Amino acid sequence: SVRLKPSSPLFAVVAQEYATLAGAERRDAIAPADSAALLMARLAELDPKGQAGLVTRVISTYTQSLARLLAELARARGGNDFEALRHVAHTLKSSSASVGALQLSRLCADIERKVTDRRTDDLDAQLEAMAREGDRVLAALTRPAVATPHPA
Repeated sequence: SVRLKPSSPLFAVVAQEYATLAGAERRDAIAPADSAALLMARLAELDPKGQAGLVTRVISTYTQSLARLLAELARARGGNDFEALRHVAHTLKSSSASVGALQLSRLCADIERKVTDRRTDDLDAQLEAMAREGDRVLAALTRPAVATPHPA
């Protein structure tokens, strides 16, 4: 998952914003994916010029975690390690939604349910789809940004 050091000033900001949105999830029945999108938008508002790099830091932390978890997914698939598969799917489910990787989040939710229930029907195909989508998200988030010309 996306982790921040508790001593980081960013941690306190994210924790407060997350607590506010978690309350809204319960009170107003906001979907977690929508709450995550609101959190990312709020971080962008708190750092509109990107000087503190709030969104960049969250994305960077996520991509590091994603790369590690995709490698763990490959090992777990090779060893038929259902607990490791469940762990990877569970961890990526919420962190992926937090950065807008909703397709990956949905795949992870489906796989987590299936593995928890020990249902193996079509599991290999779903794990392959999860790995492909994870690779696609990782490539998209780590690709250098292309400068867009500003209108004169």
